[in-house]
Amino acid sequence: MKKLTTKSCKITFRLSPVMVAIFIFSSPAWAVSQTNTSAQHLPEPDDVQNQAILVTANPLGKSQLAIPNSILVDDELSYHQQASLGETLNQLPGVSSSYFGPFASRPIIRGMDGDRIRILRNGMTALDASALSQDHAVPEDPMGLDRIEVLRGPSALLYGGNAIGGVVNTINGRIPKEAVEGVSGQAETGFSGANNDRHAGAALNTGHDGFNLHLDGSSRSFQDLKIPGNAATNRFKADHPDDEHNDEKGHLTNSSGRADSGTIGTSYAWEHGYTGFSYNRYNSNYGSVAEPDARLKMKQENYNFDSEVRDLEGFFKSAKLQAAYTNYKHSEIEDGEVGTTFKNKGFNARLEGHHTKLGPLDGIIGTEISSSRFSALGEEGFIPRTDTDTYALFLLEQWEVNSKLDLSFGARMDRTHLSPNAQGNTQFAESRTRNFTAPSLSTGAVYKLNKIWSVNSNLSYTERAPTFYELYANGPHGATGTYEVGNPDAKKEKAYSADVALKFDTGANSGSARAFYTHFSNYIGMLSSRQEEEGEDGLLPVYNYRNTDARFYGIELESRWRLYAGQSGQYDLDLGGDYVNAQDTGNNQPLPRISPLRLRAALTWVRGPWDAQLSYEHGAGQHRVPKNSGDDSLSTSGYNRIDSRVGYHFDLGNTQWLAFVKGNNLTNETIRYSTSVLREYSPAAKRNVELGVQVNF
Repeated sequence: MKKLTTKSCKITFRLSPVMVAIFIFSSPAWAVSQTNTSAQHLPEPDDVQNQAILVTANPLGKSQLAIPNSILVDDELSYHQQASLGETLNQLPGVSSSYFGPFASRPIIRGMDGDRIRILRNGMTALDASALSQDHAVPEDPMGLDRIEVLRGPSALLYGGNAIGGVVNTINGRIPKEAVEGVSGQAETGFSGANNDRHAGAALNTGHDGFNLHLDGSSRSFQDLKIPGNAATNRFKADHPDDEHNDEKGHLTNSSGRADSGTIGTSYAWEHGYTGFSYNRYNSNYGSVAEPDARLKMKQENYNFDSEVRDLEGFFKSAKLQAAYTNYKHSEIEDGEVGTTFKNKGFNARLEGHHTKLGPLDGIIGTEISSSRFSALGEEGFIPRTDTDTYALFLLEQWEVNSKLDLSFGARMDRTHLSPNAQGNTQFAESRTRNFTAPSLSTGAVYKLNKIWSVNSNLSYTERAPTFYELYANGPHGATGTYEVGNPDAKKEKAYSADVALKFDTGANSGSARAFYTHFSNYIGMLSSRQEEEGEDGLLPVYNYRNTDARFYGIELESRWRLYAGQSGQYDLDLGGDYVNAQDTGNNQPLPRISPLRLRAALTWVRGPWDAQLSYEHGAGQHRVPKNSGDDSLSTSGYNRIDSRVGYHFDLGNTQWLAFVKGNNLTNETIRYSTSVLREYSPAAKRNVELGVQVNF
């Protein structure tokens, strides 16, 4: 049982997942009876999903989805936008953040992170080093995106075993898919007082007779993050009396940085398809909060090809080909000198065809090839150079059984070859070539109980091959303060998963309650050995990658209630929450860095060009932590966060504008995320104000 208290109110009440579900789905009668159709119409959540989620979750374009998903698009993307992908998505159902400071923050879905979360760009694998370590940022600025799709759970089978926790697909318009006539574009700028974040970006599209040109660029700079009170906890100060973080107060030392991005894209679009190419370059330089004298200098070049042909004759009625080449590099600079350089070069290609109906089945058949060359050279080169090649076949079939029942079936087979090169380094002498064949299967169903209620369900079996660092790591990792040792004999992860959701939609009111469960055999965890090894700055705790058994289960709740709609505007109440329980069943220990129970409520008002929102989030304390695992054994306190925003839409000539102001963490709460390895000395931002302006033309 958890207790919820706030500084401004002494009311205390007990919560449980069952009570939360009852609370969210208890619809007061007046919430429906006060609805007035004369109010301005806003798109309902399902409307947005049906319009936007065609690339990742549902390439067949069906309106009914068994896959749990969330979409950020248009104004909601603008309001959620932060400097990192993890912080942008942090408040979505089932999604938390690794939070290695404000810039290096990767999404965590249902308690899973790293290579169990597939990050895509326009449906293609994004090659970088963000899954390897929490201090490695995702080289993507949310400012330049058209929308973000989040698929929760392993049902996104089209993307393989590395999507067992979910998929984050970032969508941009760098290769125009439709013919553009004339000139159109968007520009935006903004400011955040928490770290003096100043950012600006612009995109331009022009074309004639089917030939299109796209240009975009963005720039972001920020200073050290302002925090409420001391950076380090009293517990950390007592355990580490000589640590430099103990003196930090009011800000996070070395959390400043900058990032710049530029793109050129071109395409030719005709009635039955398009073909195009784009080039993007991304640069950043930011500090490592864990190491006050360390900075990361990052550069990525990305070349993309995308083409689709529709209305074909024969077995396939459409075909889509995508290919990408990525050249990624970042250097970790300590005291002005390069300590370690990480490189990841590779390409991936994906071909899929939408076949004509085979009896009642409508489906996609495809293949995917990827190849990467990873190296880490220098003082913290704790992983040998490794070549990873993967070949895959996949299919997705859907069957509309009748007006009430839709079924889907998916299968994928991955063949992965990992080849390490120790380059004479005895540190990696035990590294050897490994080959894995990983099949995965899934099935989903949508059953419409009536016009309002439906039940969605998924069952899946997924296998995931170990990654190069889970197999071959052997050395000190300064960012996490650990000595990591891989397991060259690691077996494939195998997972059996199920989730079920009850959904309703009356038009004005909508919501869902979803429960999920995953059982892993051969789960690859980084587990404490309770030993120490010598590092550059002294003894470091040794963590081994080992196969064990694990299970994850939880709930995700979201709903929207129309409280009133009339002359004074439209008032909606959003209620939701999520909870994850993750256990290392092989050692009978909780798994580390799991998000706690979170509850959210938001009151939204819309009237004409104005909209406003006041939101509240309660994060419970996380006390389910493994024993004898160093800092991972330390619990975190709960928090209560209040945010607000006001937006105004207006037109000037032929341009459409949005101006908004946001107030974050209004009560100046000290918030420490249990999902962060730095939670003992890296709290979230203090009370701050954000400003933003966008123009479309």
